[in-house]
Parts: sequence; C-alpha cells; structure tokens
Amino acid sequence: MSALIVVRLEATTGHVYFLARFSYDGDDPYVVQAEFLDGAEVLARWHFDRQMLAEGLHRPVGEGDVAFRPDKDSGREELRVELTGRSAGEQDKAVVLVDAPVLRGFLDETYAVVAAGEEFLDLDKLLDELLAR
Repeated sequence: MSALIVVRLEATTGHVYFLARFSYDGDDPYVVQAEFLDGAEVLARWHFDRQMLAEGLHRPVGEGDVAFRPDKDSGREELRVELTGRSAGEQDKAVVLVDAPVLRGFLDETYAVVAAGEEFLDLDKLLDELLAR
C-alpha cells in the first residue's frame, strides 16, 4: 500500500513543495519507505521505523540520521522530518515537513494491515535470503 503526500522542503529561500510516496508492505512490518519525487524521478529514498514515525507525531524522537518531531510553527499540524546524510564526503541535512493528519491516516491504514505489537519478522527466511546471495 502507498500514499502520495505533498511535502515541504525547508530551503534558504523559503519552502519547496514536492510529492513523497510513503509505502508499507506487511512482509516488512517495521518499515515505512518514503520516496521523495520530482515527477517520475526518485530524488531520495529513506526507510523509517513505523513506530518511530508514529511517535514523532506526538513527541520528538530519533537521533543521528533521522529525527521526527511535531511542528505547529506554521499554524499547520505537521511532522518535522530531519534527515542527515553524506554526499561527496560532506554531511548534508534536509528538513521536510509532512501534513500530520494525512500521514496519520496513512499510518492508520498500515496498522489495519499489521496491528501494532503484531509485527513478526521471520528470521529463518531472512537468513536463508542473505545466505543465498
């Protein structure tokens, strides 16, 4: 399952709006994938912990490469996503704002697929896949 959500990238000149595709697969129940798009081109792809993403709607969570926190500074209810990565040997940081009610609706749909606390990871299958490579 997936949802296209309009997000805002904080830039020095203001905000840049673009689409992000948030995807969830019950076969990998802990992960929400986010693809940041420019038309059909994927600009960046991140994998988020579903529980951490949900908690970020209510309180600051995360450290290192990914951090989430609620943001109401603009008068909107949003999730502030801070992403840190390396490019050409330098550390880059991006801040993306996601409409919280829309994201909450997407997360509710993921919990309809696999309920919180019902996640299961088949370690034997995972090991078989890794050893087959």
